[in-house]
Amino acid sequence: MIGSDIAKRYARALFDIAQKEDKIEDIYGELKEFSSILKKSEDLAEFFANPVFDNSDKSAVIGDILDKISMSTTTSNFLMLLVDKRRVDVLEQIEECYQRYMDDVLNKVRVGVKTAFPLSSKLSTRIRKQMEGLTGKNVEMVIDEDPSLLGGVVIGVGDTLYDGSVKAQLNDIRGLIREEM
Repeated sequence: MIGSDIAKRYARALFDIAQKEDKIEDIYGELKEFSSILKKSEDLAEFFANPVFDNSDKSAVIGDILDKISMSTTTSNFLMLLVDKRRVDVLEQIEECYQRYMDDVLNKVRVGVKTAFPLSSKLSTRIRKQMEGLTGKNVEMVIDEDPSLLGGVVIGVGDTLYDGSVKAQLNDIRGLIREEM
């Protein structure tokens, strides 16, 4: 995917600079903050993606936004570079790639946990420890409640999905019954 390759190059360049400055997590936080501003404002995202508007107008708007939020010079310059190169539209992909580079260096893995009901802190800690043992990395968990699961847990680690939900088990039983008919 072309956009993904472009995002990887920009993310790698920013990450290398952040690593030299020893500000990997700080710059990621700033990148994420600006990306969330674009996600919240569909009009702003469309403005930056629209080739009809001149780069000087886009630079002025980014300048105004950066004046209102505090960003490091590195992140500010990077965002201005994205405007100059007409690449603001791949900022979300850049953020994702940067996060992967950062997680690799920090030996971290992000785990998504879906449950039908809220997890107790004891069970949450147990899942975290099991995932750390399984992956050999520090685990950062995001827990979402999904009542449609009926019960059980669905855990996502990267591209791997561990589905221990009641809903999945019922679907498996349905499939077995259909095969027997």
